[in-house]
Amino acid sequence: MNIMLVLGKLVTGVAWLMMVYNLIMPFDGSVAVVLNILFAMTIFMHCFQTFIFHSLFSKLLELKKSDYLQVFLFGVFSLLQYRKQVMDKQAQNS
Repeated sequence: MNIMLVLGKLVTGVAWLMMVYNLIMPFDGSVAVVLNILFAMTIFMHCFQTFIFHSLFSKLLELKKSDYLQVFLFGVFSLLQYRKQVMDKQAQNS
């Protein structure tokens, strides 16, 4: 599972780089439009995931700004990582 999380974060990072690069130097044709739409959707979804992260994990973990940034950048892959941390913490307390 850990390898899948790292791989997912890597793919997400590459996608972010492509979308930001498209803003600076747009690709030709309709690819630029599609990437702009995906960029807007990605920002919206990752903001929503950050809200979910705060709602669920703020009571369970001590969160820093870097935790929120990681969830915003990597989305569900970071959520799964923090979920594992909470489950491990609860297993130790039991």
